[in-house]
Amino acid sequence: ISNGPGDPKLCKDTIHNVGRAIKYNIPTFGICLGNQILALAAGGDTYKLKYGHRSQNQPCTLVGTKRCFITTQNHGFAVDVKSLSDEWQEFFVNANDGTNEGLKHTTKPFMSVQWHPEHSPGPTDTEFLFDEFVKML
Repeated sequence: ISNGPGDPKLCKDTIHNVGRAIKYNIPTFGICLGNQILALAAGGDTYKLKYGHRSQNQPCTLVGTKRCFITTQNHGFAVDVKSLSDEWQEFFVNANDGTNEGLKHTTKPFMSVQWHPEHSPGPTDTEFLFDEFVKML
């Protein structure tokens, strides 16, 4: 699910289609807006950030580790992790403000990140996420 601008709740057709992908266990990887759409399709909620994350130096921590990655971001909304069922877990957290930076399903092939792992110029240390997605196929 690709990135894009704006309020994710306005992407009703995309949310519906991602919900179908979830229903049929189609491996899915959400990027930026895709993180928010995946959360909404899974029955979660999103909210508007006061200032948003807009830079090439947003630190994101891999949950359960001390690994922190410098990421490129440009978004104004975030996922409310508490609104998701126990089938979903946080994948990454923003080290600056503690907001959600990614999701992963506990048993099925769904994951997402709130930044641009494909982005250049900027860091490329999270390109491994595409390898993780290919393994899910």
